[in-house]
Amino acid sequence: MEDFKRIVLLSGHYGSGKTNIAVNLAMKLREEHERVAIADVDIVNPYFRTSDSRGELEHAGVRVICSAYAGSNVDVPALPQDVYAITDDRSLRAVIDVGGDDRGALALGRWRDAIVDEDDYEMLLVVNRFRPLTRDVPSTLEVMREIEFAANMRFTAIVNNSNLGVETTPEDVLHSMDYARALCEATGLPLRFTSAEERLIPALEGRIENLFPLKLQPKIQ
Repeated sequence: MEDFKRIVLLSGHYGSGKTNIAVNLAMKLREEHERVAIADVDIVNPYFRTSDSRGELEHAGVRVICSAYAGSNVDVPALPQDVYAITDDRSLRAVIDVGGDDRGALALGRWRDAIVDEDDYEMLLVVNRFRPLTRDVPSTLEVMREIEFAANMRFTAIVNNSNLGVETTPEDVLHSMDYARALCEATGLPLRFTSAEERLIPALEGRIENLFPLKLQPKIQ
C-alpha cells in the first residue's frame, strides 16, 4: 500500500471493526516511523476499547491517547489535553479511532479546522457488509452521509473490512468485493485496502489487491 498521510481517521458503523484496524495500522506505521500515536476519541462509548491493547501498543513504541477512565465503569465523556498533540505536533504520525456513526463523529469538531487546514490527512470509511445496517450500498451510503454531516468532513477512501468474526472464511472476503467495488463506484472514492484476519491471508494473496492482514486484538474479536 502507498504511504499513509500524517493523520489517518477511521470511522464507520458501530461494529465495523475500525478499532481493530486502528490498532493494527498504528503498529504497522510504527515499523516505518519513529513517532506514532493512536487516539481513541469516542466520547459516546465510555469504554474506549483501544485501551484494551495499550500494553502491546506501548511495548511497540506507540503512544496511546485516550480517556483516563478508559476500561473503567466511570462514564465521563472527556478526553485528555494530550489529544491536542495530534494537531500541534506535526512530527507525529497519528491514527484516530473516531466514534461509531454520526454521534461519535461529533467529537471531531474540536480538531476539524486544524486537520483540514494542514491538509495531510485521510478519512477512511470502514465498512462490513455483514453488519445489519450496512448490508448493501444504499444503506451504507446513508450511514456514510450521516457521519460526514456530523464531522463536517468528507471521507477520502473506503476500507473493506467485511467479516463474520472468527467464523470468516476466505470466500466471505472474496464475495464482499463486489459490494466494495459497487460502493466505490457509487461514492467515487477509491478502495484503500481490504483487511482480513492473518490466518486468511495465504488463501487470499494474489486474488485481492491491497490486502491488509489483521491480528485480532483481545476483547475486539
